[in-house]
Amino acid sequence: MNYKNIGIEVKIPGKACEDKHCCFHGHITLRGRQFIGQITKLNAQRTAVVEWQRLFYLPKYQRYEKRRSKLQVHHPDCISLALGDKVKFIECRPISKTKNFVIIEKI
Repeated sequence: MNYKNIGIEVKIPGKACEDKHCCFHGHITLRGRQFIGQITKLNAQRTAVVEWQRLFYLPKYQRYEKRRSKLQVHHPDCISLALGDKVKFIECRPISKTKNFVIIEKI
């Protein structure tokens, strides 16, 4: 099975795919930020919506509040996912108007 080294210690997917935006089997390069989140939507073709919570500091009250972030990420064919799965995803060049991240591993 041919796959390219993406430069990050992740588990290699078991099956191959013909997706040109796959970081293991396609021509996309990775750069920038990495996040871990939970899948909340899988309706669109090869697209998943990932959400994660973070703490935001409010200096006026000297307290933290919970906030959540949502991103649309590219879902390669070689990684099988379901709703509620935790995934690791990383920034890449823009794939479409709203997708700048690609999933690299299911946790």
